[in-house]
Amino acid sequence: MTKTHNHTAITDILGVLSRDHLQGKEEVLRLSLIALLTGGHILIEDLPGLGKTTIALALAAATGLSFGRVQCTSDLLPSDITGLSVFNREEGRFIFVPGPVFSNIVLLDEINRAMPRTQSAMLEAMEERRVTVEGVTHHLPDPFIVFATQNPSDQSGTFPLPESQLDRFLICTGIGYPPEHLEKMIIAGGGIREKIVNIAAISTTGDILSARRIVGHDVFLSEKVVSYIHAIVAATRCHSMIQTGLSTRAAISLAQAARASAFLEGRDFVAPEDVKRIAQAVCAHRLVMRSEHENVDRGGVLRAIVATIPLPLV
Repeated sequence: MTKTHNHTAITDILGVLSRDHLQGKEEVLRLSLIALLTGGHILIEDLPGLGKTTIALALAAATGLSFGRVQCTSDLLPSDITGLSVFNREEGRFIFVPGPVFSNIVLLDEINRAMPRTQSAMLEAMEERRVTVEGVTHHLPDPFIVFATQNPSDQSGTFPLPESQLDRFLICTGIGYPPEHLEKMIIAGGGIREKIVNIAAISTTGDILSARRIVGHDVFLSEKVVSYIHAIVAATRCHSMIQTGLSTRAAISLAQAARASAFLEGRDFVAPEDVKRIAQAVCAHRLVMRSEHENVDRGGVLRAIVATIPLPLV
């Protein structure tokens, strides 16, 4: 692929943030950009204090996109996310006041602390890029990405996300503890939240939308790679530990993410290695395990399945 302006602008985001601000989090940043380039959403599950929120703030600052944040709690209402109509005395009518969902990047912090009813309020926004309030439909800005974080489900005060909502996330991943030398640097330097919000924008909205069009239309997906994706999906449907395997929607998501991965590598075609690299982040959270295996690591099961399928020669 020719090093176009759009490609350079996007890869510069990854390079600058991983080098200067978020060392040790390159893979999570890369996955976040893949979600942004495909119009998908990302869910990061990990312990508090590992930088989940900081990554979302850094991505918003570096892309120059508008940012909205929702701190999810058990008393959060759907209207706190979508907005509501209030009566304007001067005009004598109700006026819609948009909620934080009307932003390019929406951070749902600790999403699994919100009640299921509030969680479901995001389904229409994530799937249709619009919300309906009091019978009136309001369209969301483009690009639009939900960047959700959640604490491990065994922590107190959490409500598990239903399968229908998990399926709306293109990517689900974690962060993990940083390497020792980086953690010591972080301890010595203190918090970086103040520096993050002052990052100068590296790209524009036009750069991101143009790059998204390239990913969707100009990155070639060969028949052999399509067959490789289908083989992975089909293998999950007949696995002894899995009750419900991957859907067609999951296969489409895997193909889209692989295209974005190839774009970040500077290629205009998808290699089987792109699919293999992204498969766990895109697919593992969509698996529904049988009851006797519900505590088994779904990521490990997915990796084992992918390992049994030979890479096609392209």
